[in-house]
Order: sequence, then structure tokens, then C-alpha cells
Amino acid sequence: FGADGLAPIADALAQARAAGQGPFAVPTIFWLFDGDGALHTTAVVGAGLGVLALVGLWPRVCIGLATLLYLSFTAVGAPFLGFQWDSLLIECGVLALLLPRDRPSPAAHALLLFAWFKLYFESGLAKWHSPLGDWQDGSAMTHYYETAPLPGPLAWYAHHLPAGWHAFEGWATLFAELPVPLLVFCGRPGRLVALVVLTLFQLINLATANYGFFVYLALALHLFLLRDGDLLRLYARLPGRRLWGRVLDPPEPVAAPGRLRHALLHAFAALYLALSLADARVRLGGDREGLAAALQPYFAQLRVFNTYHLFAAITTERIEPEFAGFDGAAWRTYDLYYKPGPLARRPPIVAPHQPRLDFQLWFHGLRADRLPTYVRRLLDRLCRDPARVQPLFAAPLLPAPRQVRIRYWRYTFTAPGAPDWWQRTPSAPDRLLTCPPQPAPKD
Repeated sequence: FGADGLAPIADALAQARAAGQGPFAVPTIFWLFDGDGALHTTAVVGAGLGVLALVGLWPRVCIGLATLLYLSFTAVGAPFLGFQWDSLLIECGVLALLLPRDRPSPAAHALLLFAWFKLYFESGLAKWHSPLGDWQDGSAMTHYYETAPLPGPLAWYAHHLPAGWHAFEGWATLFAELPVPLLVFCGRPGRLVALVVLTLFQLINLATANYGFFVYLALALHLFLLRDGDLLRLYARLPGRRLWGRVLDPPEPVAAPGRLRHALLHAFAALYLALSLADARVRLGGDREGLAAALQPYFAQLRVFNTYHLFAAITTERIEPEFAGFDGAAWRTYDLYYKPGPLARRPPIVAPHQPRLDFQLWFHGLRADRLPTYVRRLLDRLCRDPARVQPLFAAPLLPAPRQVRIRYWRYTFTAPGAPDWWQRTPSAPDRLLTCPPQPAPKD
């Protein structure tokens, strides 16, 4: 995001100014300062606010400020900060501001439970209406483990399960995301069944692929399926609970919130529900001319009233770009740390970290006929200033290459018994860039 980075925030702001957009259309504090020092400081402050909130020091203030800073990065962080879990984090950060620590708040809990419901039910609707029909015909999971952006080490084993099992997985996913979330309206037994089913669903995701902090954030939302009584029953069965102290005793009664605060909370709840449904109508319902479509430009950039459509369709091929440099005698391959590269390298566990470049290059492989701006910048850095991008690569970069290259490979998992994890065949044509001559060193 820095001045010499792959997606400079200063450039994004310059483009917004040229398009006549201002702070309302692009909500970010970087309108005030966009230098590299400011970017580093903002990131450090945001992380510090998260730690302070975690230990209970002014949690609402810290969460509110941290969410604002994350929105500031996300608003100008394309293409690396545009994932649905980035928006989910902002939405949850805003809803968390409504949670009191000293009294029950059924309305705040209901809103966070609605965010949980949206995450699953809307994703289920998107899968049901997949243009490929791959979820309904049971073929989606046949390809999922092999073509996920960053598979985990168990993905190889899951991929080699029988075809009938993969078909069952696909239909089970639809069942988990469509009927199961409706159990939230069926009292305590329904909530607990939904909790067990969807927690198991997310643990499978956690074991087989890397999606940054998404699975952990989704599991945090599962807590809102529980009530105080459920937690007390669990606590009563906890081994060694005496060591924890009486932390779950009911708090002392406190005064109910005033009428004004109560009215504002319910007004926000009504607004949140209405705009969330409006956004869903546009993104899932295809409404492009109605009232919802007219309202969406005024709230979509806030990333608070989101629609979720995770894995609506599963890609059937994995095309991986491979970078290399030429020193005049031979090509040197530049492997990144996390994405598939060396055939013998085991798929890693890297979540909750999300290596944004490794992850984003998966999307470039889907459209290898186009060269995104960040890939052009990366090629330029590999030519002119390799030291700048060396931290992104596991392999040492040539200090002064004559050419750099992108070669595209179709990756598939190996068959059982093979010595490697991956096998590959050439895919799209190579891309070559001739580097300008390096200036001769001065005496």
C-alpha cells in the first residue's frame, strides 16, 4: 500500500479525486495523510486498539476506532482488502459497539445473530442459484479441495475421498446453509442443533483450507446462539472450574438504559435490517432499477449492511502463475511462501494470517489473459528494484535480471502413492518483460 508498493493507497486516492469522489464515496482517514509513515502508524495503532479491547480497556471506544481504521484501509485497499470477511469484520465491529457489559441487551444480541443468519443463509441462496448448477448436481465438492485459493494439508486427503462422498458433501453444505440457520427460530433445541452442525462445518473449513480470519470470526458469531444459562451449564461441567473463580456469577442488577438510548438502538436496528435486505435484493435478487438499487450507492461503501455469497460457484481448474528471472545464462524460479509452487511442498496451514499476494494471485490465474495493475507493478519491481519485493518470495531474487517471466501452470493433486503433493502441466502462454539496463556502479 506504500508509495512503492503493489497497490499504493496514494494512487487509489488520486484516482478517486480524478473521478470526483470524496470522503463520502471513499470513507477513509487517508484523505488527510497517505504517506508511508502514516500507513505504518495507522496499522500499528489499529493493532494496539485491538489488544486494548481484548483486555477490556475501554472496549467500545477501542473497537470503534479499530473498526474505523480497518474501514480506512479497506476503502482504498483494492484488490487486496476486498474480501467478504473484510466486510464481515467491519459489520461485526459496528454491531459490537451496541453490546453492553453490565446488563443483557436482547436487541444487540439479535442484531449479531442476524449477521450470523445472513452469513449462512445468503451464502446458501447463492449456492442454490449457482449459474453452474454445481451445488445442486453434487459436483461442486469434487473440485473444491483442489482449487481452493490456499488449500491446507488435509485438502489432498479430502480430495481423494470417493465421488459419492463429495456429492453428499455438496448437498450437506446446502442443507447446512439453508434449512439449518432457520433453526434459530425454533427455541433452545433448534439453536443448539444449529450450533453443533455449523461449528462442525467451520471446523472442516479450518482443517482443509486457509481463509484468513474468516472461520475464526464466523465461530465467534456462533456464541450468540447461546444464552447465559447455556454458558452456566457448560461452566458447571468444566474440569478444574474452581481455578477460574466465580467469573460467571450473575452480575449485580443495573439500571435499564434510558428511553433515548433505547429508542436509538431500535431505530438503528430497523435501519440495519432494512438496508441489509435492500443490499441482498440487489446482489442476490438482481434488482437493478428499484428502490433498493437507488439506495445502495449511499450505504454500500460503509461495508456495514453486507450481503454474503461465499463460494457461490466452484472453479474446476487451478491455474498458478509462476515468476522467474533471467540473468543471461539461466532462468531462476521465484517461489512465493504459501501458494502452490514446488511440487513437493506440502500445502501449509497459515490462517488466521492471510498472505494477500499469494491469495490474490489465485484470481489472476482464473483470468490469465488479463494482467492486473498489481501484477504489472510486481513485474516492474522484479526488474528495477528486486530488494523491495524480496520479503514476498521464499526464493532469492536476482539483483539485476535481464528479463522476468510469468509462466502459467495447471496444478492438480497427485494420485495416492506419488512422491509429490502436486503435479502440473503448462497452461496459458508465458508473459515476458525485458528489464532496462541497470546503471553501471560508480567508482
